[in-house]
Amino acid sequence: MAETAKQTIRTIFHIDLDAFFVTVEQVLNPALRNKPVIVGGRPEGRGVVASASYECRKFGVHAAMPLSKAKRLCPQAIFLTGNYRKYTEFSYKFMAILSDYSPCIEPGGLDEAYLDVTGCENFSSWRTLALKIKERINRETGLVASVGIAPCKVVAKIASDLSKPDGLIEVLPGHEKKFLAPLAVRKLPGVGEKTGKALKSAGIETIGQLADMPLGLFKSRYGEGMLWLREHAGGIDKSPVEMRGEAKSISRETTFEKDTMNTGLLKATLRYFAEKLGAELRESSKKARTLTLKLRYEDFETVNRSSTSREAMNLDDAIFQSGINLLEKTLGKKYKPVRLIGLEVSNLVAGETQLSLFHTDVKRLEKVDRAIDYIRDKYGFDAIQTGYTMELKHKYDEKTRDE
Repeated sequence: MAETAKQTIRTIFHIDLDAFFVTVEQVLNPALRNKPVIVGGRPEGRGVVASASYECRKFGVHAAMPLSKAKRLCPQAIFLTGNYRKYTEFSYKFMAILSDYSPCIEPGGLDEAYLDVTGCENFSSWRTLALKIKERINRETGLVASVGIAPCKVVAKIASDLSKPDGLIEVLPGHEKKFLAPLAVRKLPGVGEKTGKALKSAGIETIGQLADMPLGLFKSRYGEGMLWLREHAGGIDKSPVEMRGEAKSISRETTFEKDTMNTGLLKATLRYFAEKLGAELRESSKKARTLTLKLRYEDFETVNRSSTSREAMNLDDAIFQSGINLLEKTLGKKYKPVRLIGLEVSNLVAGETQLSLFHTDVKRLEKVDRAIDYIRDKYGFDAIQTGYTMELKHKYDEKTRDE
């Protein structure tokens, strides 16, 4: 009878890698282990913390905190820019391990995923299975995972958050509401700062208070569109674990350390993005028909400009030239200091004819890009520089010397 019950009740794992970016850096460079490490960029810049080691967190440093504040709180921290390609490689390994235990995986990013293990009969208990997965992740990748086990996704997510670092919490069927009740309402996914303040002003500070709020009163205050939040507070979440489809777009963006009107810096940054996007498109055997430029000015006005071609592209030069055209058209209309610049490729297709560039030998450019991809894959992105990416590095080095 126990086996039958286990098969009919949903069992969801939420598996979350602890301090993912930092831990990858420590695996690649063991000298960083047990040291305060922050991934996100230079502390003098206007960026934010992407990941912080637990040695930093005890000083109050956390993700999304301005790097300058993190530096004040933890001046001894080691600041790293990070390597997205390496993080992606580790993420692939992580997801591959999970796929050995269930085909029902829903990634929540590079470092977390839901796993529906309902019906698994190979282990004596869900805890045994979770511990096996944790051990294998650590053995094969060097990463550390925390796991939440529950009959639904929202409770599993909260359980894994509470189990960090390197922990495991199992919430048994029928105990979901009791588990959530004493927790602060901000622990509930979907309750941000604004919603949290609104709930607190109404005297609701715990998840239990939100779950017990009379239905009519909740609807009158927050509307029927928010009923899912009240259900989640009661431990009710019927959403399935489902694989995400292929990415519909790829993008890169950066916030400059200082607002700039330097067109050379803007163009060099676009070239860097074009090379990154081109490499990712070629790696996935995709081409893009649509390119979008994003500019955010010093007053936070944000402009998006797009262009779509009948012929798809994945060559660095094609992406770059399209980006430059959009940049020149945009700056021509309103030229003021730029705070952020971004580039996105979308409308992705496979097996399309490559965009012809001003009668340039496309085959030759394809061979050049493939050769550069090979070198960068083997030795890192900075192993080979084009004129524009060298100019970008020079401009940042120059800025550093001036400062």
